[in-house]
Formats: sequence, structure tokens, C-alpha cells
Amino acid sequence: MNSRIMYIELKSGDGHNDRGSASIGRVTFSKSGKSVYYRDLKFQSLKGSGIYANYFEVESGDEYWISGCKKNGQDRHWAGGGAVEIDEDARQEYWTEIRKQPERASENLA
Repeated sequence: MNSRIMYIELKSGDGHNDRGSASIGRVTFSKSGKSVYYRDLKFQSLKGSGIYANYFEVESGDEYWISGCKKNGQDRHWAGGGAVEIDEDARQEYWTEIRKQPERASENLA
């Protein structure tokens, strides 16, 4: 399976106020590319039907905004806010390859 560092933000459930939990971490994709996996969660596309989300978590139905990380660090959805945690296994690549700031490679918040 292909993997990539991506931004993942909860947009429903506890995230209904646009301050849902947010992480930067390594996701993997199914062979077909229709499913995204992060931690123990499986996501599928809302195919454009979401208002503030573009994916839903298959088991819970919670909606998420999942996107590629931005070089400028402004990864939060425009209707979101709060701290963004960087997973340990993604931290080095995020700060060195995406943000081009290797001196920050030990930081766990974006």
C-alpha cells in the first residue's frame, strides 16, 4: 500500500464546533485508492457531498477533512482552529521534507 504524510481533522461528533482534534500523520491507501487508513481507522470519500468534510470514518460515520500538508503550515481547514499534533512517525519527514525546517524536527505541534 502507498503511504503519505497527510492532515486529518475531525469535523463531526466532538468536532462539530470546528475545533475538532487534528493530526498530521502517515496514511495508507487501498489498492483502488478509494479507502484511506490512519491509525486503526478506515475512511471513504464523501464524493463531494460533505459541507466541511471530504471523508467519513466507516465504522463511526464521523466526518473528517483529510488533505495533503501545506508547505506554509496552514493545514487547518478554513473552518477549523486549535493545535495540530504531529505523529512521531511523521515528524521528521513533515519538518524536513514538507516544511523545509529541519531544525524543528523534534517539535510535535504544527
